Amino acid sequence: MLKGMSNNLFRKTPIAQLLAASVFTGLMLSSAVAVSAEAPGKTLSEKIGLPWPAVIAHRGASFDAPEETIPAYTVARELGADYLEMDIQRTKDGVLIALHDDTLVRTTNVAEVFPARAKDPVSTFTLAELKQLDAGSWFNKAYPDRARASYAGLQILTLDEVIDIAEGGSNKPGLYIETKVPAQFPGIEADLKKNLEKRGWLTSRPAADAGHVNVAHMPGRVVLQTFEKPSLELLQQEMPQVPKVLLLWIGEGSIEPKSNVAFKDSGFKDKASYYGAQEVKSEAEFAAWMDWAKAHGAIGTGPSTKLTHGGDQSYMDLVKPWMNKMAHDKGLVVHPYTVDDEVDFKKVSDDGVDGFFTNRASELLKFYGRPAKESMDAILKRNGY
Repeated sequence: MLKGMSNNLFRKTPIAQLLAASVFTGLMLSSAVAVSAEAPGKTLSEKIGLPWPAVIAHRGASFDAPEETIPAYTVARELGADYLEMDIQRTKDGVLIALHDDTLVRTTNVAEVFPARAKDPVSTFTLAELKQLDAGSWFNKAYPDRARASYAGLQILTLDEVIDIAEGGSNKPGLYIETKVPAQFPGIEADLKKNLEKRGWLTSRPAADAGHVNVAHMPGRVVLQTFEKPSLELLQQEMPQVPKVLLLWIGEGSIEPKSNVAFKDSGFKDKASYYGAQEVKSEAEFAAWMDWAKAHGAIGTGPSTKLTHGGDQSYMDLVKPWMNKMAHDKGLVVHPYTVDDEVDFKKVSDDGVDGFFTNRASELLKFYGRPAKESMDAILKRNGY
């Protein structure tokens, strides 16, 4: 419409041409202002050097493959996710590994291999001991409809092995790294800096070929995240130029709730319903967390989300429109966790967020109009799974 209108106007007299140019310029400026007003997080993301809206593959493509394993991260990379997201812990012998839980029972066969140590913290195991564990078979038992025989025997990965995957394809995703239970690993922030520095991720990286994910070449190639205020301070101290996100929760050690009634006393039958009913104590309390995050180096927040269909990843609703607006007004981007369904992609996007942590990168990419060129099955089979 604008193109047709401008062509007609510019065929007129010189005065008309000037008027037409003014009208056209005004319309374009109005359009730009409208886009900016609709998506303040886009402007912030571009300024920081982050993709917008961001597709953050939570523990890899963890809906379709065992979390934080080779196939999960390889699939996420091949699908076209912007970031490979991981949780970093440290072995007894000082190696950084990618693993979510601080014990091994849920996602490995530790009870069979080390029965007397099954409930011991990850930090009490050496890398060699961890590499003996099967980190894939649990997935086949938990999700038989997505099971693959090739998942049996998958290993826990080191940070270096995840970086190898990020670097190993035509797509060049970034790294979105959480310091997990950092109080158990004094100095892990400094260790992380050394590792990233050694691998060349704290300076500019080569660009991907045209038509491929190029986040590793952007200033926001690495994003550091944590729930813990002391860890954010240490990450800022070690890597002041690297974007950081403060993850948000309601409860002990995080945002103060309006009600302190415990789950066991609440009358709710499931945790999702209980979490979904939790509210922040006040707008001022929420603002205080935003201000603290900003003052200590964060460029964004990672808030929890209440999901339409509930489930074990449905938590508190910390992505209400006023919350997202407050974050943006304070110069913070908003990357909520962990959203997998289109109904929630749409609702929460409409409320003003800047991307998502998702277990289903394939579905989020479709929602954003960036569908993968291959099916999930084809990618898995091509990579030996």
